[in-house]
Amino acid sequence: MSELTARAAELDAADELAGTRKQFVLDTASDHAADAAGVYLDGNSLGALPAAVPGRVDDVVRRQWGALRIRSWDESGWWTAPERIGDRIAPLVGAAAGQIVVGDSTSVNVFKALVGAVRLVSSEHGDETRDEILVDATTFPTDGYIAGSAARMTGCTLRPVTPAEVPGALSARTAAVLLNHVDYRTGRLHDLPSLTAAVHAAGAVAVWDLCHSAGALPVGLDEHGVDLAVGCTYKYLNGGPGSPAYLYVREDLQDRFDSPLPGWNSHAEPFGMRDAYEPASGALRGRVGTPDILSMLALEAALEVWGGVSIEAVRTKSLALTDFFLECVSAYVPQGRVESLTPLAHEERGSQVALRCDDAGDVMKRLIQRGVVGDFRHPDVLRFGFTPLYVGFGDVERAARVLAETLGDLAG
Repeated sequence: MSELTARAAELDAADELAGTRKQFVLDTASDHAADAAGVYLDGNSLGALPAAVPGRVDDVVRRQWGALRIRSWDESGWWTAPERIGDRIAPLVGAAAGQIVVGDSTSVNVFKALVGAVRLVSSEHGDETRDEILVDATTFPTDGYIAGSAARMTGCTLRPVTPAEVPGALSARTAAVLLNHVDYRTGRLHDLPSLTAAVHAAGAVAVWDLCHSAGALPVGLDEHGVDLAVGCTYKYLNGGPGSPAYLYVREDLQDRFDSPLPGWNSHAEPFGMRDAYEPASGALRGRVGTPDILSMLALEAALEVWGGVSIEAVRTKSLALTDFFLECVSAYVPQGRVESLTPLAHEERGSQVALRCDDAGDVMKRLIQRGVVGDFRHPDVLRFGFTPLYVGFGDVERAARVLAETLGDLAG
């Protein structure tokens, strides 16, 4: 047993979150003939399946839909699911109840938030002088596409800038700023408090994409005065493929939030079937059409794994896992073979490690064949996501060791 293997065992024995692992459906030794149990390090793309979800979905399909049918809108709580589940997510992103509504995709919610942000500024200032939207130049492509559409719709100019450039790019023309809390390629954590403060000082509205931070680290939406935020639920929140996203609207902005997608579900009287639209009060303004009940209630079951778990404990373990992985990579992988793109400083790191590697695509295919599942981002990035609820230190050590062996095989 190597020194790092022994240390991994000690760290796992002392891990206060080790017990949550059994609440997930994970690989067993029999799934991988050549190695021990598989290592799943792709929770930053799709979280593992919580064990409670299949039974809950079966109940939703067979009893709630199959037996109760239309009665389930009231008797099974279908109608209130978007805000009820939003309140389950709220503590994980540092928000009080009543500010998050679940539904639609991340892309749709980015559109609602960004157009809504421009409209908020217009209503506050009473003029059209703020005609520029700043967008994170390193963002996930869809956010950029949506920002471009929102700019055209609102008559704004779209200006891509890096997060570091935002303070210097803000001006009296800035209406809204769309930023990612964690960079999806590198795992870099951006400074939400200071950037939000800078946006506010310029009189603009801050919109944050939390896809790669919610469920992995404290966000502090209320504490830092974030205006609007969106996020997916299928990564660190483990809601399942395509599970509904969410929209956060700060409480004091809700009565002025003007969604560009008004629907019957966000009407003050949804069953009044009126010709004129009158928005509901509160975060319900973020609803649009009929909720996607099957995936929404699967998400609700998935969120039960957070019972008794603090996001601060998750963050502590996340940093320990990524530190240990980087240490193991340094010890096992020949120098110069990979380069970490993820910052070493804890205050700048999310919950993934991105390694640059010349033949990254082939390397990741071989890793997956050996049971170490991460992912590849063009052209040369290996991404490894660390979900503290089910990833252990033994997993980390093995992943680094298999990576080194794989690179050695390719070199030979």
